[in-house]
Amino acid sequence: MSKPWLPPDGVTRTSKVITVSAGMFKRGEFRCPAADALKTRGYHTADPVPRRRERLEHFALGPFMAACDARSQPSGIASRRRRAPLHDGLKEWSDHGLRSYDAAFPADPEHPLNEVTEPWTYRYRPSGPDPRDAQEYRLTVWGRCLASTDGTYREIRLPVHRLNRDLPPDGYTAAISLVLAEGTPGPPPERIRIVEFALFDGRTRELFAGSRTQALARYREHGPDALAGVLNGREYRPGAACGECPYLSVCPALRAAPGLLGVEAQNRPRRTWSVTNGRNYRACPARDHMRRLHLPTADSVEREATAERGRALHAYLADRHGHGSPQPCTVEVPEEWVPDGFDLPDRERTLGALLLRRHAAVCPLRCVKNGTDVRTEPRVVRHDTAADVVVIAAPDLLYRDADSWVWRETKTSVTDRRFNRPLLESYPQLALAVLLIARGDLGGTPSRARVELEVLRPGGADLEIIDPFASANRSVAEKVVRAMVADWHGDDCYAAVPGRSCERCEVARWCSASLSTEVAA
Repeated sequence: MSKPWLPPDGVTRTSKVITVSAGMFKRGEFRCPAADALKTRGYHTADPVPRRRERLEHFALGPFMAACDARSQPSGIASRRRRAPLHDGLKEWSDHGLRSYDAAFPADPEHPLNEVTEPWTYRYRPSGPDPRDAQEYRLTVWGRCLASTDGTYREIRLPVHRLNRDLPPDGYTAAISLVLAEGTPGPPPERIRIVEFALFDGRTRELFAGSRTQALARYREHGPDALAGVLNGREYRPGAACGECPYLSVCPALRAAPGLLGVEAQNRPRRTWSVTNGRNYRACPARDHMRRLHLPTADSVEREATAERGRALHAYLADRHGHGSPQPCTVEVPEEWVPDGFDLPDRERTLGALLLRRHAAVCPLRCVKNGTDVRTEPRVVRHDTAADVVVIAAPDLLYRDADSWVWRETKTSVTDRRFNRPLLESYPQLALAVLLIARGDLGGTPSRARVELEVLRPGGADLEIIDPFASANRSVAEKVVRAMVADWHGDDCYAAVPGRSCERCEVARWCSASLSTEVAA
């Protein structure tokens, strides 16, 4: 018998209406199952201090939807909705999305469709006592909702940045099918259609098309279990979603690390930060902002051959280290070593295999006893309460040496040239690792705790060891991290800084200030 679902301490239920948005059925790394469950059931915290909001709009699909609303709804409806100012890159992206939408869905005089002024909502009232003590269940959808003039046909167009290779979960499509088939306002339709639309290139993908009866059958097959999964979510998943989470102050899974970044909040918006964000911001504030918005990137930059080889190598090692009984890697590397999803030219495949053979000499699994001693690409998430910043790190590997945790980063180099800059400055993720371990933040005993940098070269492997408890290392680490965070922490505008970095900027297409002619593909 499963355990009953229980809320954390510090929250109060303020509504007996359970409201579920279809997007919650997607799950994924950017959602927190426990937070979704709390939100659906109407729980709130008693936090008396309202947080300052960001000056700029941070929802990348919001301006596109608002522009569509303004074109289709009666005068004044859309204008009453408060919208934060748009960054130049987001405005460029939204205008591009509107053009793509118009090209993908031209008017059809023979089968005209009208945008509905009120999105459909499915409502259900239990006839007796409800196990969740709900008086009503509501299921909502978000997208462009259209219907025929007589109401017999309904269509929803779901905006996304790009079409993923994998289809959305069946429960997601089933939930939307139910809303379109049974939702109000309006009479029940005879037929419905669900289609994804990519703002980037105008491509569309039909997820469902059929009769109302077929739509209800699809929900009965896939919907109830998926809905129970959303409503009964127990996993607290610290990460990117923490920045906007209303339950952060009562989350039992997010550990506090006050003073980690060395800056104070001073009534700043709560944000998330990683070393990758820091690098992007240092190159150009606009780049960091556009990357955070997940605007489509230029494949010619993002998936450049050497970068792809590095990612493929990391994926191979993560799979090799993370499955089954931990066995040290050997020089026996499969000829077809490249993981699915990576397309490398022959030269990079050959070089990657050579580098993997070099890894065998320094494989960390020589130090571990069993699978519980290994964490492959874990997320280490901490809330710096002094800065009100959720810090997200993803070590290549955490492993336990005796009872001490070791943080291992793996890099590759095509030359045998050694370092000419201090390691903590060259690789700021090592500086963050030093700070976390020195604070005792990973647990375990400090006796063998350390930070390691593994550099794989054609001629061999280097293993650099950094003592996080040495005062000189801690001092440098503090300076490196603070230098990456300080300006960003006080920035509300993310202005572009055109320069040499524009040539290799993966989001240059959306930046009117860019000196690059790079086109996203």
